[in-house]
Amino acid sequence: MTNEDAEQLALDGLAPRKRRKRAPAVKTPAAEHPIAQVVLDIQATHLGQTFDYFVEEKYSAAAQPGVMVRVRFGGQRVNGIIWKRADTSATPESSIRYIERVVTDRVLVPESMRDDMTRIADAFGGTRANILRLAVPPRVAKVESQLRVGNRDAAGTAAGKQRLAAVDQEIYGQLQRQYGNINLLHDALQGRRFQSFVFDLLPGADHWRRCAAWMVAAALAQNKPAVLVLPTMREIADMTETLRSVGLKPFAPTGAANGVYDGDFAVLNAQMAPADRYRAYLAISCGQVRCVLGTRAAMYAPVEGNALFLILDDVCYQDADGMMPYANARGVLRLRAKSHNGVFVAMANARSAQSQWETDAAHVGDTQVSGFSTPIHALPAVTKEASPWIRWLNRDELARLADPTIGARVPHTAVRILSKALETGPVLLSIPQDGITEALSCSKCHRQVRCARCTGPLERLADGTIRCRWCGAATVQWSCPTCHNERMRVVRVGAAGTAMELARLFRGVPMVLSTPSQPRGVVSDIGFAPQLVIATPGAEPRVRGESPA
Repeated sequence: MTNEDAEQLALDGLAPRKRRKRAPAVKTPAAEHPIAQVVLDIQATHLGQTFDYFVEEKYSAAAQPGVMVRVRFGGQRVNGIIWKRADTSATPESSIRYIERVVTDRVLVPESMRDDMTRIADAFGGTRANILRLAVPPRVAKVESQLRVGNRDAAGTAAGKQRLAAVDQEIYGQLQRQYGNINLLHDALQGRRFQSFVFDLLPGADHWRRCAAWMVAAALAQNKPAVLVLPTMREIADMTETLRSVGLKPFAPTGAANGVYDGDFAVLNAQMAPADRYRAYLAISCGQVRCVLGTRAAMYAPVEGNALFLILDDVCYQDADGMMPYANARGVLRLRAKSHNGVFVAMANARSAQSQWETDAAHVGDTQVSGFSTPIHALPAVTKEASPWIRWLNRDELARLADPTIGARVPHTAVRILSKALETGPVLLSIPQDGITEALSCSKCHRQVRCARCTGPLERLADGTIRCRWCGAATVQWSCPTCHNERMRVVRVGAAGTAMELARLFRGVPMVLSTPSQPRGVVSDIGFAPQLVIATPGAEPRVRGESPA
């Protein structure tokens, strides 16, 4: 018996099964636009392009541009978004694979959003896959089967438009008396072309919310979507209350048994639960909700049309994305507003360097994310009336007031102001330094003691000698160059030193000290409500139920 005839013996029932080779299923390309150009969820920069795949005939109706599909790439299966359908491809047919399946039954990325992503990627030097990773939240399959949305938002009804128009006229009438050229922004919200504005807000904790609510009402009344990017969740909660007060409802379940969601505005935030965020995103992408507010994640809200894009406090660090391509919310919103022929508004109490540059009359040259912006500023008389009263108690001011304690750590004028303020509520003092720092001053004129050689501050050492903090030169037989006094006094500065001085000036007044060096940052274990709050800039407390004066 030859080796070719040899056979491995096996017991009955244990012989290896002979598998029959199955012929591969025959797949037919779609009759119309058989090529799908797909952007894959791969963050490698050199793969930042579209890849061609065949669309099978049975998936032709479902595989529309903007839906999520599952494809093979190399040795793995990855998700991707169909960017567009084509008739031909530059890739040889032998190298083109078929789409394995269509993941979603609805368009996740509308056409206008796909165009915006391309522009954003080009402006910030990234790829479309980078933007997709941040713009489209992770898919939650059960939300797609549970979500039931109506045909339009509540603000799109005739009664809703009348209500929003009334809110628009009411608040606009008030703002006309405060801002000189607010009519330019009002006309832009009524028009259909791109305009950019820098809105200088008046002081006030709730003034910005009223201005933003007016712009939202004016935009929705004209069938324009609105996107509001706010710094933190605190501002989102405040803005939610304001939108409720003008008659808008948040996107939430209606309470019906069929699970219908309805509302005028939705919150889009990266901190939301995956299901809630994906549900809100789907409602925005299909046009159910036309007003979006959130933090940086809301800058990619899939709205269409001549939308309003508003950002509050564009200089805050939360607006800078820490992931590739490191896009800034201000630039993204302005770019999208320009591509949508919408309105861009940068609103803040203090202008950022970018906003100041854009409002400069000598501004020349526009980029994809910047350009000339029209400033909206309050009238001088209104600004002066709304601004808080500020007095700088320097030597000139104290001399004008004839204060005999010029140069003291807490002059008599400040003591009178603090005493009067304590009659109405708590007082907050912010001290730039922590702990206790000793400084030397003249005991007569209270001027700070300076070195005769380098004019540096003098300090007293443990052995009683006095030396300069800068050059280290010793000082003996000192005399004040102003009043020729020869005696010094020690001034204790810093948060703890100031607390010791104020404790002697305001006896019996409850006091709380808040500094980073204290246990857990705050010392407030007293048996009665504090009236005098002393804090360093790193730990400024807020008395519950009160607003520090």
